[in-house]
Amino acid sequence: MEKQWAELTPDEKREERFKRWLSPRGVTFSSPEAEKAYKERVTRLIRALKVQEPDRVPCILPASNFPAYYAGTDLRTVMYDYDELKRAWLKFLHEIGDQDTFFGPVMVPPGRALEAVDYKLYKWPGHGLAGNTTTYQCVEGEYMKADEYDDLIKDPSNFWLRIYLPRVFGAFEPLRNIPPFTTIEEIAIMSFVPYGLPDVQAAFEALLKAGRESLKWAAVVGEVSQEALELGFPGIMSGLAKAPFDTLGDTLRGTQGIMMDMFQRPAKLQEAMERITPLTIDSALSSIGPSSAPIIMMPLHKGADGFMSEKQYETFYWPTLKKVVMSLVNEGIVPILFAEGSYNRRLDIIKELPKASVAWYFDQTDMARAKEVLGGKACLIGNVPTSLIMTGTPQQVKEHCRKLIEVCGPGGGYVLAGGANIDEGNPDNLRAMMEAAKEYGVYK
Repeated sequence: MEKQWAELTPDEKREERFKRWLSPRGVTFSSPEAEKAYKERVTRLIRALKVQEPDRVPCILPASNFPAYYAGTDLRTVMYDYDELKRAWLKFLHEIGDQDTFFGPVMVPPGRALEAVDYKLYKWPGHGLAGNTTTYQCVEGEYMKADEYDDLIKDPSNFWLRIYLPRVFGAFEPLRNIPPFTTIEEIAIMSFVPYGLPDVQAAFEALLKAGRESLKWAAVVGEVSQEALELGFPGIMSGLAKAPFDTLGDTLRGTQGIMMDMFQRPAKLQEAMERITPLTIDSALSSIGPSSAPIIMMPLHKGADGFMSEKQYETFYWPTLKKVVMSLVNEGIVPILFAEGSYNRRLDIIKELPKASVAWYFDQTDMARAKEVLGGKACLIGNVPTSLIMTGTPQQVKEHCRKLIEVCGPGGGYVLAGGANIDEGNPDNLRAMMEAAKEYGVYK
């Protein structure tokens, strides 16, 4: 008798998700060769994630917004012109050569949608930044006040809708005046009155406009990703999740606010993180499709060595992050934990996760030390310096990759990648990374 999903062990769930990723439903490959290449690439990635030896070391190219500049356009243009967005990413797909994975333009936000809601949390080229800027920028602020922890803890949805969103979306300012949905009872007429006010209706119209624009953008992103898939190039990420500490620190309290909270209101900070942990888990789980890569990317922003001590990391950052990670692992999902900055002083803490349950994507961490502590326990990803990829020669990039493979490759469980993504640079440096993986990363 076949087991129900809830009866499967975490390892069994992961194996089932890997099978679906390897043979995705509803995909018509462009040729038998494309299907064969797809299965080889996915198998290579799966074995690396399971800390086993594949045929060779896989490689993730750190392209980010690079396809726009490779195609002779720029970020500002592709944020508004979806035909150009599609052209640029498909040009990169077809011309850059063999790749183990392909990352579509999902991280290029639609500019008109952001404008429609007067988004204050970002600046982007031509909107707060110079038109030739190659990236967009998060604008930190104290969007949740120190005395509002109880409001967040009591009812997160109400807090987000009526307090937080009006602060980060200018168009949503009138939502402060609508009543909480939990106040609606059987005699509901008075609850509807605020929705008749012109400014409230304008707020919802702005939301509808952003939604319509986002659908146009999503359709183009989907077309690019589908073409890549049909040509045999798998995706490596199906969704995003954050450490609860980062959710509070990035976009609610801000770095200064949350660092002060660790000293001035540690109990409230802990309670708030525990409150949003299950929300983070549910959101991440809902983003995984039936045949998509069973991988959630988790960028870890404020856990780096320079942000807090080991004791603070173990007290405030790690416990709720670990709960999110283990909840995903228990559902057969592989979190890729992108340790931004340096994690040299975190390695002995993070090694406690179960074997082959996660992948650690390192930016500036000492990879030899990471291999020593985590080798055989977790897949390691990284960390060719961004500066080298952008300014070095192909031979310099290739030589650096060779050294990384020699250190991290033995025994399997290593994926060659950049420490972070690039926007502009020499495309031959990306090709050099793939060449290094093929030449130096073969397992005998």
